[in-house]
Amino acid sequence: MRKAAVAAFLFIAIIPFTPTNCRAQESAENARKVLIKTQAAYPIMAQSMNLRGVVKLEAQVEPNGTVKAVTVKGGHPILAQSAVTAVGHWKFEPAAHETKEMIEIKFDPQ
Repeated sequence: MRKAAVAAFLFIAIIPFTPTNCRAQESAENARKVLIKTQAAYPIMAQSMNLRGVVKLEAQVEPNGTVKAVTVKGGHPILAQSAVTAVGHWKFEPAAHETKEMIEIKFDPQ
C-alpha cells in the first residue's frame, strides 16, 4: 500500500515536466478566435497506458483575451491537467466583454 502511495505521488510530481512526442489536438468551437495556442503535453503515464480520449473544458476569457480560469467539463483525469495547463496559456482575440469558451482537447498516443 505504501509503495503505491509513493508511486502515485512521484507520478503526480513528474507529469508536468515530461515532454513527449505524442499528439494532443485542440478543437474549439468558439465565438472568439484563438490567437496563440499552446500544445497540450501528452502525460507519460497516459502514454504507457495507451490512454486516449477527449478532455472537454470551459475557459473563462477576459476582454483582453487572456484566460482567467479553466474548468474541466469531462475527460480522463490523467489527461485533464495537461489540457488545463495548455489552455491556460492560450491567448484569444480581444472582445468587449468576458466570455466563456468551450474547448475540446483530443489525446491520441500515436
